[in-house]
Amino acid sequence: MIDNIILGFQTALTPQNLLWCFVGVLAGTVIGLLPGLGSTTGVAVLLPLTLDFEPVTALIMLAGIYYGAQYGGTITSVLISTPGEASSVVTTLDGYQMARRGRAGAALSIAAIGSFVAAIFSLVLLMVVAPPFADFALKFGPVENLAIMLLGLATIVSFSGESRIRGFAMAAAGLLLATVGLDAGTGTSRFTFDSVNLLSGVPFVEVMIGLFAVGEVMYQIRIGAAAPIRTRFRDLLITKNELRRSIAPIGRGSILGFLLGCLPGAGSTLASFIAYGVEKRVSRNKGQLGQGAIEGVASPESANNAAANANFVPTLTLGIPGGGTTAVLLGAFTIYGLQPGPLLFQNQPTLVWGLLVSFFIGNVMLLVLNLPMAPIFAQMLRIPYAYLYPIILFTSFVGAYSIDNNMFSVWIVFVSGVAGYFMKLYDLPMAPLVLGLVIGPLFEKALTQTSALGDGDLLIVLSHPIALVVLALAVLLVAGPSLARLLPRNTPAEEREPAGV
Repeated sequence: MIDNIILGFQTALTPQNLLWCFVGVLAGTVIGLLPGLGSTTGVAVLLPLTLDFEPVTALIMLAGIYYGAQYGGTITSVLISTPGEASSVVTTLDGYQMARRGRAGAALSIAAIGSFVAAIFSLVLLMVVAPPFADFALKFGPVENLAIMLLGLATIVSFSGESRIRGFAMAAAGLLLATVGLDAGTGTSRFTFDSVNLLSGVPFVEVMIGLFAVGEVMYQIRIGAAAPIRTRFRDLLITKNELRRSIAPIGRGSILGFLLGCLPGAGSTLASFIAYGVEKRVSRNKGQLGQGAIEGVASPESANNAAANANFVPTLTLGIPGGGTTAVLLGAFTIYGLQPGPLLFQNQPTLVWGLLVSFFIGNVMLLVLNLPMAPIFAQMLRIPYAYLYPIILFTSFVGAYSIDNNMFSVWIVFVSGVAGYFMKLYDLPMAPLVLGLVIGPLFEKALTQTSALGDGDLLIVLSHPIALVVLALAVLLVAGPSLARLLPRNTPAEEREPAGV
């Protein structure tokens, strides 16, 4: 192991690889800032530029774009409630509220610190336990994936706010939207209204931009734009108390992110949602989540970064993409004449360990770049909203158009923006809708495959121990708070005794 790590550093620390690692993380940060692009699009667009590179150099740069975009998406999520990455949606819930209170610098700082800690934690595990985790991931078939999706849906309870009924209704709306497109079982079109643009389903990124960015702008215009946030520079810095409160959430988010990231298809988006849901259950300050709590930024940001690195476990060891971006990277391996799988670590140790060590170097670069810049980024909020709102709308619509070079995407953003406006107006939670839309296709696919395995009998789930454990966790997540209220509570002695006794 030590020899492999030394080999990795020797490979990653060459001037050429260091340069392209820096270019990758910088480009990834910029790509994450632009609504609609995201790491998958960024890697796909820049892949042709690397065809003349050495394979290890090309992969170091492309991987840098991947995890660099994770933090870039956080910046816009916090500052203007516009997630640049799907995995940054949850960050808007508390990060944007912190920004409105003049704590944007602290939110961005803890996002950088949490992402760095999670990256180092997940990289150590990735190097040590990748093969065993890959073997364990192989045990996750359709039945286990179905249980994971149900666990993800169970986190809706955490995003429902004061009304569970509204939360479940919004999640149901998201699941209904997810049924648009091709049927997972038969391949026939559903609810497309003969539109070719809807055959692949309702585009998630465009809906996300419309709900959070355009909807927020429309709502703020209605209530009258507040004065720009003007705080002293030192007020933008993270405090010792905020750091202390973030330690446990970062740890929990890192562990959850790595575990979920190892599962093919789970991805960092689901990891960030589940991490936030767990935080709503176990955090000492859970009552403050959703109102600008630092834990609501630290946990999901750690989870999505840990999951991004863990996505390489199935990609490198099994040749199975862990998510959308790693699917593109898997294609890059093929282009370079490489075959990911169990023998890759033996046949290409220089490439594998050079790539893994570059993750560490790239995350150090991101920390050095973004931590000092966090208070400076936060100064964007000093711009008068009369100038800031047109910029948000322009980047949102241009970003949407750039996804497929299609006006249909722009219309989706507009319609979603109107829906987002009314959802804010009537206090309907957006996160359950987004969660339902994200999980819907994965849930339907797992449900169809599970039904096929059991010849139409879904009770096949009862014969899979791992699935039963995950389902038990989902039930506990949903029913736990209600059951806890039914339990008798011990009354303190001073309350049991009459006064003066």
